[in-house]
Amino acid sequence: MSDYERLMRGVIPYLTIDGVDEAIAFYQTALGAVLHGGVTRAPESGKVLNALLEINGGAIMLADVFDGMPDLPAKAGHGFMMQIVSHDGQAFWDRAIAGGCTIVTPFEPQFWGDTWGQFNDPFGIGWAVNQPSQTNREKAAGQ
Repeated sequence: MSDYERLMRGVIPYLTIDGVDEAIAFYQTALGAVLHGGVTRAPESGKVLNALLEINGGAIMLADVFDGMPDLPAKAGHGFMMQIVSHDGQAFWDRAIAGGCTIVTPFEPQFWGDTWGQFNDPFGIGWAVNQPSQTNREKAAGQ
């Protein structure tokens, strides 16, 4: 199975971001993103029509904001948040904060047992990192 086939399944967030080229570079540095398949650009403007990134084994697609299109840029607080679930959440958290993300909620143990925190990236997207506890991993596995 190719990387494209592996990534292109399930539910994939497709974010409209003002300045996708900068966002791609930032996500590669701050979140360890991998760009798959290059970037498709509009011939007239050179703006990004489509970019596929892999972050923590999952896919996210990005496009620039285009004049005359109904899509508004994605921003934190618009009813969604991106979440990274990792058994080494601290590494994702530390990399994102060192890369320039702003802490909203500190990464620390929560009442439900997992370690969780929230940050905003420089493009206005809200992210969370969740590190499942051993107890919650066992519950989810039916043990």
